[in-house]
Amino acid sequence: MSYTIVIPARYSSTRLPGKPLLDIAGKPMVQRVWEQAKKSGASSVVIATDDRRIYQVAQSFGAEVCMTSSSHPSGTDRLQQVAADLELEAEHIVVNVQGDEPLIPPALIDQVAQNLAQTSAAEIATLCEPITSVEELLNPNTVKVVADRAGLALYFSRAPMPWPRDHKMADGGLLPEPNCWFRHIGIYAYRVKLLHKYVGWEIAPQEQVEQLEQLRAMYNGVRIHVDQALSSVPGGVDTQQDLDAVRALFGDGGSST
Repeated sequence: MSYTIVIPARYSSTRLPGKPLLDIAGKPMVQRVWEQAKKSGASSVVIATDDRRIYQVAQSFGAEVCMTSSSHPSGTDRLQQVAADLELEAEHIVVNVQGDEPLIPPALIDQVAQNLAQTSAAEIATLCEPITSVEELLNPNTVKVVADRAGLALYFSRAPMPWPRDHKMADGGLLPEPNCWFRHIGIYAYRVKLLHKYVGWEIAPQEQVEQLEQLRAMYNGVRIHVDQALSSVPGGVDTQQDLDAVRALFGDGGSST
């Protein structure tokens, strides 16, 4: 199976300006992400950026880079431009790996690409992992997903779902059995033909309310395959605290160095 990884890397970040270029044990973050992606089975790994500084740094460590428009409203639009610029075929699979995940396991990248390749009913594939605490279930920053028996998503939400009607949801309490709550992991595989359709669709009402891009695809009838991740997923780098934690891991000679 042949597929392409695209790593969107924007310079602007409210909490961590210049995030892709921040140093992690002697290398910029975007290089750490790229190195993890290169360990996967992808046929090519492309960094997509709208910033000349990131472009030059990425070229310096040997990455393939695409300059994209600075006016893209979402990362999906940026992926579509890369697919168009590279003239990728309609059925070719593109995996979006976020540029702030220097610990992303390569096996998960392969997993989501393979899942899409093997699921003809879906045009997008993604991953999830079990939610283990009431606190996480009630946290609106944790995106929840419910899927059917075939592994096709029914809905994504920031709200707790499904709602345990007969169970008190107190902070610090235990989740009832059976545990049927899953956290969405933000890695996506797309068929190129879906990317070309996606950028022509208006923002969906549910997307606007929840601020979740995948709801635009579902609103337009796209099936999304969801599978439980084969391994645990380290968090991305959103804050200075996250950055310090990742730097400590690399400094301690962690397995991702």
